[in-house]
Amino acid sequence: MDSQQQGQQNQSAYQQDQLDALCRDPYPLYTRARATDGLTYVPELCAWLVARDADVREVLRRPEDFSSANALSPPILPAPAALAELGPAFGGQRFVVSADGAEHERLRAPLTRALSATRVAALVPYAAERANALIDDFVSESGAESESAGRAELMAAYAMRLPGEVIGRVVGLDPVDVEPVLQGGHRVVELLFRPLSEAEQVAAAKDVAAMHAVLDTYVRARHAEPRDDLCSVLVADMLPGEGEGEGEGEGEGGIEGGSGGELTVSQSGDVVAHLQNFLLAGHLTTTALIGTMLLHLLRHPAQWELLCAEPERIPAAVEEAARYDTALQAFHRVTTRPVTLAGSELPAGADVLVAFGAAGRDGARHERPDAFDIERPPEGRRHLAFGLGVHGCVGARLAREQLRLTLELFTRRFPGLRLDEERLPVTMRPSLIHRSPEALHVRW
Repeated sequence: MDSQQQGQQNQSAYQQDQLDALCRDPYPLYTRARATDGLTYVPELCAWLVARDADVREVLRRPEDFSSANALSPPILPAPAALAELGPAFGGQRFVVSADGAEHERLRAPLTRALSATRVAALVPYAAERANALIDDFVSESGAESESAGRAELMAAYAMRLPGEVIGRVVGLDPVDVEPVLQGGHRVVELLFRPLSEAEQVAAAKDVAAMHAVLDTYVRARHAEPRDDLCSVLVADMLPGEGEGEGEGEGEGGIEGGSGGELTVSQSGDVVAHLQNFLLAGHLTTTALIGTMLLHLLRHPAQWELLCAEPERIPAAVEEAARYDTALQAFHRVTTRPVTLAGSELPAGADVLVAFGAAGRDGARHERPDAFDIERPPEGRRHLAFGLGVHGCVGARLAREQLRLTLELFTRRFPGLRLDEERLPVTMRPSLIHRSPEALHVRW
């Protein structure tokens, strides 16, 4: 490597370090942006930052002017060797979070039905059973004879597992397939959002391709024999003509050879891509919220003690945790025409970063915005952690139930829970889409 190449590599590493530092703690940037007239352009994020609560709400209420097409624009394109491993697991499919208008409505409809109030209520007993079992497991693995004393790392032992098992149940996965599918989901995030060597990219791509293969098997099985699960619903909704006996051949989006024919790679791939996106959104965001919620409660021992003594405050604690430090800090939007926002004139095609996390700390909306306070009055707990409008989080109800269950069980079983002082400080992941502790070591 010559000196010029070494210099470029060092510059790239420095820029990545700067971006990581910003993502690990974006709140100082948010504070500066809210105090500045108009919008603030952030070179590290290549976007105009929307940081005030009122401005965030305006963008979310104007989807015709602020398109979601770039909502999940990854900053990294995998190397050719990694792309070769991915094959059909990586393509140009559209997801519900990056679709607009009628296409968005079509992709969102089956998810809304799968996560209706009735269906979520029916899932709660299973979630409670799995949450208790996971707690039993980490208590046992800690070597403690009872719940009176022990240690655990809660991200790996609990937070990364419960939401995955619950969302796997929604999709219709067999328990044995949940772990490899979730592993593939984590590897997607690493592959597209973290700098990796080519060898690391290839290894990650193999895990993603393995996840794709598992989901492809489910899609084809549900096409042949539908069940009462989301996978079956997506097969029926995303493949028009299913079961309608439209005759021979393959119409637009139809089933090859009629309803009994084999799915093409493209047809299966569309459903698999939608499942992948749902699995990622459905478990990574809730995983992150569980981690940050417990972290902030344990950083404020008096509030943890209050919650243990007065468990009726648990719903308020869930909302305060989401407001104070939400998992989904920001999503991208792109302007569809010249617009004016917060006094700033933006041309068509401008990239804006809509910061839900910044809105949650806006003093114009929340009194004492930087204070974590589970006793905050109801009007002060209104937040945008789960979005707003047509792109509001379809899984918010299920996420809240898992957060509530977690606090009910932890306050009852571990009233003496505290951060492990030997494993401090807690480091946050360098991410604006799944903000969470990298690890959360606790004692009880």
